[in-house]
Amino acid sequence: MNALQICLEYHSNLFIHQVPVRCLYVIISSIENQGSQQMNGYDYIQTKQINWALNKGIQLVGSKGERGRPAYTPTIDRNLFEPLDPEVRECFKKGDGGELNGTIDSPAKMQAVHSSAALAVNVFQYWQLIHQVPIIAAVCGLCRKGNNISKEVVFEEKFPIVENRSRIAPNIDVVIHNSTASKIKLFAIECKFSEPYSIHGDRGLKPEYLKTEDIWDDIPNLHRLSKSLCPEDNTSLFLHPAQLVKHILGLKRALGKDGFRLLYLWYDVTGMEGAIHRKEIEAFSEVAKADNIKFHSLSYQELISRLSDECRADHPGYIEYISSRYL
Repeated sequence: MNALQICLEYHSNLFIHQVPVRCLYVIISSIENQGSQQMNGYDYIQTKQINWALNKGIQLVGSKGERGRPAYTPTIDRNLFEPLDPEVRECFKKGDGGELNGTIDSPAKMQAVHSSAALAVNVFQYWQLIHQVPIIAAVCGLCRKGNNISKEVVFEEKFPIVENRSRIAPNIDVVIHNSTASKIKLFAIECKFSEPYSIHGDRGLKPEYLKTEDIWDDIPNLHRLSKSLCPEDNTSLFLHPAQLVKHILGLKRALGKDGFRLLYLWYDVTGMEGAIHRKEIEAFSEVAKADNIKFHSLSYQELISRLSDECRADHPGYIEYISSRYL
């Protein structure tokens, strides 16, 4: 049994001989990589994107201008397939992520070549601007091909979990709004690029969520999982289950359990990190589906490959851009 198989076999347990799962990963990955210079997932993504920019003749700057690794484009629009639409820009201004907040000495987050927000804009904004939102919704697996219920793409939309407490209203990266006649009112998409493979801060669930008991009445399995995420999450290495739980709580409060679908759209990497990330997603999916939550996952590579197969003839410039940059 190799190191990857060992880590996957034991990963579902919170502690292995009192060793937290994150420590277990560090130990095993160190053993597996002895004598090799294997690039981790974050460095792989960032290096790939830096090389894309250099190949396009884009002069990059550091996170502090002349300081830091040059991984930021000179403007936000140089990091995008098409310039940021004014309505999309307003969405990000209203969001809490500060994606557009840059200065002369410190570029905005969306200028990072490895920006998750830039990737989401590059994939989804195009379909909003050409008024063909149903195509991207169907390719994401959110509805059947030819279904025209999807009407609008919105970025960074907030869905409060508890009334009059906007400070715990999570921002959902991409929301596809459907027609009023549709039973499923919207498709919510949580987008991940390099961040699952970078150093994480506090990813647990705050106790105040568990104190509001009525929000858990119809999702007992997610409630049970959430107790293990509070106040710290020692169960996952790359997935952020507390964030997904908060999205579900906000969406459920606004629309009920039957009024939405939630997609986890993530960027896959090779080796142990990608394999464990996928296993964590599968485990969360089982819990969500046990509570009859419409949740599924898709990698960006799978999505872009589908788009390439189905849409290249009619959208050659868009497909060339996203496939050459992200596949």
